[in-house]
Amino acid sequence: MPAKEILSRFAPVSMARQASDPQGFANELGRSFREFGFAAISDHALDPARIDRAYTKAAQFFALPEAVKQQYFIPGGGGARGYTPFGKEIAKDAKHVDLKEFWHVGRDLPAGHKYEADMAPNLIPAEIEGWKESVHGLYQDFDALGRRVLSAIALDLGLAADFFDDTVKDGNSVMRLLHYPPVAGDPGGSIRAEAHGDINTITLLLGAEEPGLQVKTRSGEWIDMNPPAGCLVVNMGDMLARSTNDLLPSTQHRVINPVGARTGHSRYSMPFFLHYRPDYMIETLPGCATAEHPDKYPQAMRANDFLNQRLREIGLL
Repeated sequence: MPAKEILSRFAPVSMARQASDPQGFANELGRSFREFGFAAISDHALDPARIDRAYTKAAQFFALPEAVKQQYFIPGGGGARGYTPFGKEIAKDAKHVDLKEFWHVGRDLPAGHKYEADMAPNLIPAEIEGWKESVHGLYQDFDALGRRVLSAIALDLGLAADFFDDTVKDGNSVMRLLHYPPVAGDPGGSIRAEAHGDINTITLLLGAEEPGLQVKTRSGEWIDMNPPAGCLVVNMGDMLARSTNDLLPSTQHRVINPVGARTGHSRYSMPFFLHYRPDYMIETLPGCATAEHPDKYPQAMRANDFLNQRLREIGLL
């Protein structure tokens, strides 16, 4: 299939349709998810001003001296909160570390919450004024939007629209402020993030219009995923792929250093990794295993155990 024809499959789906035609919206998203594990969404209603403020705060933080940023690195924390330095994370089974640094924001839990042992408290960089209002506010917006996307996925799977609500209530979701520094002297084509699948249920990504994100098709071809500006890219993670018996695939994707004028520039993006609650037992969902498609995952697995296993595989634990 020609690349141009493949890319047409990523035509953005308007989220405005969800209110008037929830099943139609779900089916349209589902077609893209089932084929590619990815979809693009327009009209998602995230506040552009809040997004811009969060990008600004991220750029300000990553511009700080290395010694200052290192104060927000938590050894042994699995990168769950605060700063993870350049060259720390490696994709599963990859030979080289990713060319990136990032900051993780998680859920703010009240004291004594039952998931307190599974979710570390957030860090706030004292050097960046207005961090919590801008960055944590966007986290909350992402969290609400993710539940709306899961509602559509539930409908497409033939489940009740609110099926996933309890599975992700107080989930261990994280927002990543991500910086790929320029790769000096590179003519283009070096790998900033090696091929990988995400760990979580679904990922919501801002910043995909910046060249570099590529998706691997079923035929093994790498194609660019560059939606129109302002669109949200959503992809399946390994947890939801497991829940659906791989009916919704967790697709391999990577970030390359683009050829041309952008080669010497930083790349910023903000993925939101929506997770199940830590004690949710991941097991094959109703209707996702059939005689023609037998259950590949008969053993249920606690979500936080799955997460920690994968964090060890990518070098963060």
